[in-house]
Amino acid sequence: MARRWAATLADTKGVTLPPEELEPLLLELAQDAIGHAGALQRFTALYAASPMGIALADPDGEIVEANLALGQLLGCSPNKLRGRHLTELGSTDHDVSRLQAGLELVLAGRERYQERMLLDHAEDGQLWTDVTLARLPGDRPGSVYPVLMVSDANELHLLQERLLHQNVHDPLTGLPNASSFTTKLEAALGAGARDDIALIYLDVDGFKVINDGLGAGVGDQVLRGVASKLSAVFTGHHDGFVARLSGDGFAVLLRGELTATEVIGLVERALEDLNEPIYLGGHGIGVSASAGIVVRAAVEGGAAELLRAAEIALHRAKEAGKAQWMLFDPELDARDRGRYQLGAVIAGALENGEFSLVYQPTVKLSDTSALAAVNAGLRWNHPDKGELDSDEFYPLAQTTGMTVPLGRWLLAESLAATARWRARFGEAAPDVCVRLPTRLAIDPDLVLLVKEQLDKHELPAEALRLCTDRDSVLDPNGEVLDSFAVLADLGTQLVLTISGSADLELIPRHRLPVRHVILSGAVVDALDTDDPPEAAIRHLTQLVTRARELKLRVGAEGVRTHEQAARLRQLGVIAARGPFVTDSATGDEVDDLIARHPDR
Repeated sequence: MARRWAATLADTKGVTLPPEELEPLLLELAQDAIGHAGALQRFTALYAASPMGIALADPDGEIVEANLALGQLLGCSPNKLRGRHLTELGSTDHDVSRLQAGLELVLAGRERYQERMLLDHAEDGQLWTDVTLARLPGDRPGSVYPVLMVSDANELHLLQERLLHQNVHDPLTGLPNASSFTTKLEAALGAGARDDIALIYLDVDGFKVINDGLGAGVGDQVLRGVASKLSAVFTGHHDGFVARLSGDGFAVLLRGELTATEVIGLVERALEDLNEPIYLGGHGIGVSASAGIVVRAAVEGGAAELLRAAEIALHRAKEAGKAQWMLFDPELDARDRGRYQLGAVIAGALENGEFSLVYQPTVKLSDTSALAAVNAGLRWNHPDKGELDSDEFYPLAQTTGMTVPLGRWLLAESLAATARWRARFGEAAPDVCVRLPTRLAIDPDLVLLVKEQLDKHELPAEALRLCTDRDSVLDPNGEVLDSFAVLADLGTQLVLTISGSADLELIPRHRLPVRHVILSGAVVDALDTDDPPEAAIRHLTQLVTRARELKLRVGAEGVRTHEQAARLRQLGVIAARGPFVTDSATGDEVDDLIARHPDR
């Protein structure tokens, strides 16, 4: 066939190429034509069978052809898509404008334009899709035809939306989570913020009782109920935003024109609603909550400061008895900061030798110049604040975990001082009485510590008196009593502070190895008058009589005057301490007291 066409062309209109030269050219032309036809067939097959929706358009963007996949994706037959403009497929004005912008970019020379957008579905409304606009060369040089390719992104988009929701919401209650709340707060405090801000921290009181007593499943339902009630109270008021921070902790953000009175009213309403029982599995479960409230202008501090203030107010509400709210007090906070700074440096102060012993002498009422014992305590010689008594730093030490180191130091130094007095004054040296912090009193190493210190200073166990009180005796775990019972077996003397008959009767009831009782509080204060009430005298007399029956030695603390001391002696009290002698004494002053009356 190639030879025939070559001969024909060789004899036509002055073509001078010989047939043997035209034949290979025509063979090449035929192969190109066959290849082009194959490519066209392959493109047509791919276009028809593609799972991706495809629409071919003319240079103006009008659809001239659409495949079956596009029709199925948009819920209509491909025939109904022909003649429509590509931009008409957009579901919203925003999507239409993006399709128009993409079409213009492609026609202007851009190879590809891709976006995720909403297209209209004939039956289901809007559909999330991934759209690609590209360009195909036309049959004339320089001509370009746009092609639209569409894939279904609805399920992927919904999954992404769901994951995004889970990332910023609490899965149990459906409320925004802590991360979302922080973002919301920072936005409310952002540049240009002029609103008032109210931040409320709420914490369910005793939630552990519900969770442990009725099970985690019930606890989860209670938290859902709490979330629902808080949302009902605060949502709709001042752009109210309620979040679950963690566990049983929730937070509320309000903004706008606010007053503390208005915010407190909403909080009180929320606390009342939470008190109403939630009935679950036959149980009517009511919860109480504590709340910390901060109300201030948005320009008066950053997010960290506001969160700290709300947390402090919540802690104060819980310390005050729970089931109530507390408004943040800047002046009180300033004082607390000073206290907390003090508590934070106790460890360093102990290491740097800033603590010393201070004594309160206990004298015999038969001869108030004769020492019966000395009570040892701690004094902090602070470089800036001067001398601080134990009641100024012991509560802080409990918070920071320093009561055990302080107690160990107190015990060691007290016994060292006792050893020094005994070496100098012999039998005239007084016993030392130490009140150990509860945390040290239950320490498993206490007995070993006491024995080591007694042995170190070559002291008999009787030289040490350990003082305790009603609360320690009634400790439900019984750990204080266990420790003191072992120490009593070693020979140390146990002292119980009492304020009435009920305290005294703890001794026989629990078989406490107590040798001394110290009267304290109202029973002693009642005798600090020229004419003590008969009832007070009768009460104290009964206490002394009962103590003697139990073979106990009776002392008193907080005695202010010599007249009060004389009345106590008449009623059978044998020793006392308090301002009538001295509030406190140094080690040297105790030396002088012993030296003035060497016969103990």
